Amino acid sequence: MEKKLGLYLHIPFCVKKCDYCDFLSFSADENLRQRYVEKLCNEIRERSVYVKEYCVDTIFFGGGTPSLLQVPQIQTLMDVIRESFCLKTDVEITMEANPGTVDFNKLSGMRESGINRISFGVQSFVEQELRLLGRIHTVEQSYLAVEDARRAGFDNINIDLISALPHQSLEQYAYSLKQAIYLKPQHISAYGLIIEEGTLFYDRYGKEEEKRREGIQEENSILPSEILERQIYEYTKETLGQAGYAQYEISNYAKKDCECKHNLKYWEREEYLGLGLGSSSFLGEYRFQNPVTLENYFQTDFTASVETYALDLQKLTREDAISEFMFLGLRKRKGISKQRFYQCFGIDYDRIYHKVHQRLKQEGMIAEEGDSVFLTARGIDVSNYCMGLYLL
Repeated sequence: MEKKLGLYLHIPFCVKKCDYCDFLSFSADENLRQRYVEKLCNEIRERSVYVKEYCVDTIFFGGGTPSLLQVPQIQTLMDVIRESFCLKTDVEITMEANPGTVDFNKLSGMRESGINRISFGVQSFVEQELRLLGRIHTVEQSYLAVEDARRAGFDNINIDLISALPHQSLEQYAYSLKQAIYLKPQHISAYGLIIEEGTLFYDRYGKEEEKRREGIQEENSILPSEILERQIYEYTKETLGQAGYAQYEISNYAKKDCECKHNLKYWEREEYLGLGLGSSSFLGEYRFQNPVTLENYFQTDFTASVETYALDLQKLTREDAISEFMFLGLRKRKGISKQRFYQCFGIDYDRIYHKVHQRLKQEGMIAEEGDSVFLTARGIDVSNYCMGLYLL
């Protein structure tokens, strides 16, 4: 059987870092971006030697803001990928984009280079919320970006939205969701805001967030309550379902046959190779990460074995692999397959998880249908609790 591989390319550059963002990203001038692209091309060539038995079926340019790259740089990266890897004819190639960094000409160039799926980080259709988040684009630019992407030939478009913002009401979020539906993308990702340490948001709201995590909701809190978060989640699921978007993962919804194939690799524990600064890989029984500082990345010899440069190189134990299979697979609405569980590990799901399964079933958190085991709506509400019970 042909071995399939996903490629993830990290482009760490942004115009400015958003106030809520804890991703590995920063601003850089054009000279540094070009130097990075050249190093990334070298890494692509050098690492491809180690995965010649694979054929690539998904490619994902993430960041940062990959759409900051110039079209010739994108074309160069795509040319080197084609020269270095076996690509399936129907390979899905996604690029994340900020609406404020693209126009029709750039989108046309991306499409001509081979990018066939674009993911716009819209986040909100309310100007005040965009400013709160520290986004560089406007609402008008979001509308124009989607329109220009269609004119440029993209027929697989995603819109990212963030909910549960400070001061946000259900009505404000509902407006953004309806505007996203109005634009008729093939895919909508609807994430709840997580306030992470090391961000400007944490500086502003960290103390209040810590209390909220402890179950303390202050009377004049500007952060959403758990009740409001649940209302937003249920509203999203119901509204998108009525509009023809099927929920296939906790935060992701798609029109028929438009699920993100690359992200499904993560949830189904399929192999992928991370390229670029700080990118993560999952190959064979190993998980590892690239260097996270530019100085170390530029100095890395990617012709050497991964043990010489990788961060957090981890050989997964059988117990690790089983736990990952469950807590990643249960993020999907269809859950996990008992048959695939047996194929992967040579043991029946019920022999390992009978007690956990019965407990969650009695609590109304989990259900099964045929070969599938999946979280119920109630289970999704407390998914971290459910998944935690499956850790070995």
